[in-house]
Amino acid sequence: MKYLIFVFFLICQISYALDARQLADPKQQENYELLTKELRCLVCQNQTIADSNAELAFDLRRQVSEMLEQGKSNDEIIQFMTDRYGDFVLYKPAFKGKTLLLWIAPGAFLVLGLIVVYIFIRQKRALRSEQGVSNNELKLDSEKQNKIRRLLEKGDQF
Repeated sequence: MKYLIFVFFLICQISYALDARQLADPKQQENYELLTKELRCLVCQNQTIADSNAELAFDLRRQVSEMLEQGKSNDEIIQFMTDRYGDFVLYKPAFKGKTLLLWIAPGAFLVLGLIVVYIFIRQKRALRSEQGVSNNELKLDSEKQNKIRRLLEKGDQF
């Protein structure tokens, strides 16, 4: 049984193994790791190409390493990828006209949500205060009714 668990553990580790490219120059290796964490996998869409096991991510990692070996800068590689795949390939897109909605929408939704919560709380308070007045009126009405009953009962006794 222990042997089967060990084999299963090894198989799981192998299935999650990613492309571990080693470039000759440590600076290029650092740039490679940085770039693969900045570029989005177009298949997975919520992972960087460094984290993805998709074939496209493998091809993009290979392409990034080849471009680094050719001596291209990070900016040139990012520009090439955005020209080819659009701004969506960037995991953190630049702040510009096309991506304005991506950057502003979360804040706008937060403000809108806070406004809705404020209005909801305000309406609840207004409703409670109206109910409080009507409850007090009902108490007064019941008190008046009890007083009237007592007076009528006293009047019947004479």
